[in-house]
Amino acid sequence: MKLAITDACIFIDLHLLDLVVPFFELDIEVHTSLDVFNELNEEQRQLLSAYRSMDKLTVHILQQSDREAMRGFGFPRSLSEMDCTVLYLAERLDAMVLSSDKVVRNFAKRKSIDYHGMLWIFDELVRQERIGAALTDTFEISCFTVNSIRYERVL
Repeated sequence: MKLAITDACIFIDLHLLDLVVPFFELDIEVHTSLDVFNELNEEQRQLLSAYRSMDKLTVHILQQSDREAMRGFGFPRSLSEMDCTVLYLAERLDAMVLSSDKVVRNFAKRKSIDYHGMLWIFDELVRQERIGAALTDTFEISCFTVNSIRYERVL
């Protein structure tokens, strides 16, 4: 299963919840853009670089021709450049998008691109027996707490 990560928040949440290792043990292909990768802090980039070297994470460097093709996608102005790069990759690779961003998810829906969020990751971790079902409640609570803290800092 191909997967395109759209926002850095997914990687950040996985890091904060100590789920990076089990996430990359899932039977999935993980793709993102260099634009998203560069949004991460140094520690997060170093951690994910290990998965790049093991071919568990593909970081796409979009060329000028890709960026020109993206202009024809009709992206809403509310999407960041980073969001647009991964939505473009998802369509090009016929991949699913992982995002907690409503605008990203709505655009993916409009383009008939499969999309999910953090809860899907928890479900997959349990389904593929990377974590026990009992842990998902704890992680879901932690995830919402992490996101609440992030949003409070923004405000």
